[in-house]
Amino acid sequence: MVTDIHHVGVVVRSLAQAYRFWRDTMGLPLIREAVLAEQGVRAALLAAGDSEIELLEPTAADTGIARFLDRHGEGLHHLCFLTPAIDRELEALRAKNVPLLDTAARVGLAGRIAFLSPKACDGVLVELATPLHAEPSTDSPVRFKRLVIGCRAPQETARLYQDLFGLPDVEVNGGPRAMLGWAGGSTLLMVPAAEVGGLVGMVALSMVAPDMPPLIERLERCGAAMLLGAGEVTVEPASSHGVHLHISRYHFP
Repeated sequence: MVTDIHHVGVVVRSLAQAYRFWRDTMGLPLIREAVLAEQGVRAALLAAGDSEIELLEPTAADTGIARFLDRHGEGLHHLCFLTPAIDRELEALRAKNVPLLDTAARVGLAGRIAFLSPKACDGVLVELATPLHAEPSTDSPVRFKRLVIGCRAPQETARLYQDLFGLPDVEVNGGPRAMLGWAGGSTLLMVPAAEVGGLVGMVALSMVAPDMPPLIERLERCGAAMLLGAGEVTVEPASSHGVHLHISRYHFP
């Protein structure tokens, strides 16, 4: 059973450029950076409250990350769940005949990791991670709140994730939507693809910034394209490395 969202992965062309937005403007502290030569990627984890954002820059042209960048450009790449026992989790998934990209755990930036096939999770590339060491206690002015997933049938997708990972329900205001996760913490919001331009898969990130004015000032200073509302801001993907990003002052369910 998974216990939280460990991180959401974002493919970028350049870590140096991505740091200017995610670290310097958003204020997410860098936890660590490493080159994973066997994967052809330079990766960085940045703290976002109890979860993290992972930035992925390809270092070779014949890798999965490079091919993703060529096909889709910068943007959301994968969702990683935290589990205390990745070997037991993989064994349970194999027993259900769930298609896996990694049949055994390997070492990655987040610890011991393994990826499921996107076919297993309704088009979303899902990673499991069991950290090798306790993460440093790092405060961040902007915190992860929610990943939005476009679905053909949100209720069915929610049941699939519950069956695979034991995610609890979070109450949502009726309609065709479904929400899973931890009330007051990290959640997944399943919405009809028709609401998000027909897109299926990861479509947006929601974050929380209790102290909004300094964040808006930093966003304005870096020239970010954004829409301002009452206690919220939406950053256009062109300014946030392909990520549809919504930031609110308060953490609602």
